[in-house]
Amino acid sequence: MNMQGKVALITGASRGIGRAIALALAQQGMKRLILIARDRQKLAEVASVIEAMGVEVAIVPVDLSKPIDVNVAVAQVWRSYGPIHLLVNCAGVAYQNSFLQSKLFQVQEELSVNLLGMYTLTSLIARRMASQRQGTIVNVSSLMGKVAAPTMATYSATKFAILGFSQALRRELAQYNIRVIALLPSLTDTDMVRDLKLFRWVIPMTPQQVAEAFITGLQKDAPEILVGWQSHLAVWCQRFAPWLLEMILRIATPPAPNKQLEEKPSFLNRIQRFNDFWLSRNIDSLVSALKF
Repeated sequence: MNMQGKVALITGASRGIGRAIALALAQQGMKRLILIARDRQKLAEVASVIEAMGVEVAIVPVDLSKPIDVNVAVAQVWRSYGPIHLLVNCAGVAYQNSFLQSKLFQVQEELSVNLLGMYTLTSLIARRMASQRQGTIVNVSSLMGKVAAPTMATYSATKFAILGFSQALRRELAQYNIRVIALLPSLTDTDMVRDLKLFRWVIPMTPQQVAEAFITGLQKDAPEILVGWQSHLAVWCQRFAPWLLEMILRIATPPAPNKQLEEKPSFLNRIQRFNDFWLSRNIDSLVSALKF
């Protein structure tokens, strides 16, 4: 993709990988960057850095989990700044927990932001790209979109879905001269993951390393951009030695929190358990007596 003089829209641009990608695109001669995230102040900080590089920038504070707000924002952006040539769907959230101890509100947030928010924005932008018959869409999945991670069930599910979504769109939108790319970084040192328990032997990448791989993949027109040697090794193991990958995951997975999954038994339950115990003891005694 030739990035000179083009317009890009990046979600999740206030921090982490999204911020690093925005800065990397600014260095590639983009005409304008449109930055989307929920935090206006952090967006403004990133925008000031990009403006100092001589690139036009606009910030759009919006919550991607609110479809009406997203629809209004996209209409205003397209009207004010013209056609968008590159869409980078980078916004995402992650929670780590044992599946049996997962919290519904966290599951809903991961699905709303990682999937539905991306779906809504992509639908609005892709329709406009199709009318101009050009564009590139990059959906940020993860290595967990190839290899599911224990303690990250919902997050892994959303990243698998993003990968499938990207593969389907790649074929559907090709007739409109729209390219669809999946970016698959491994664990990256960002604010989002700093409270997570890391898997053993996993060496986090920096957002800048992911952004560099992203730029290289765009220039090579790769349909999938797998970032880092650990990602390539994990995918190779999954393909040719799945038993080895299962063993590694079993050893590398951080221990689950030591919590009681069952509720504390009530007083009536305790009485019932005592009755069951007393009855079983008496039945055992009766059976022993009958044997003689």
